[in-house]
Amino acid sequence: MTKVLVVEDEESLCRLYKEELEEEGYEVMVAKNGHDAMELFENQHPDLVTLDIIMPESPGGNPQKDTGLSLLRRMKAQRPEMCIILSTAYEEFMSDFQSWASDAFIVKSSDLAELKSAISRCIKK
Repeated sequence: MTKVLVVEDEESLCRLYKEELEEEGYEVMVAKNGHDAMELFENQHPDLVTLDIIMPESPGGNPQKDTGLSLLRRMKAQRPEMCIILSTAYEEFMSDFQSWASDAFIVKSSDLAELKSAISRCIKK
């Protein structure tokens, strides 16, 4: 079973992503901040990560280390082959060269068709 790590600070989106992706047959883990995301990434070895860009500071954390873009760099440094999908409400991040290291860029929506399609494409790689 494909393991997906969803990094998202909005509770309602966490539930939506988890429910919808589990219905698709994925095993889903959820992290709401950078600290928890890295812990799950390192200990649970997900096959794919969906990553929010704007996140709150982790408890006792450094806000600079808790952005989705910094997590993207850290995760890719550890596992360059890892498929990481950026998911954000802010389209302007598409032009940020740091986001180009991701495998896909999705603008958040309650319709998860685009996200599901990106996940499917990544898994087939």
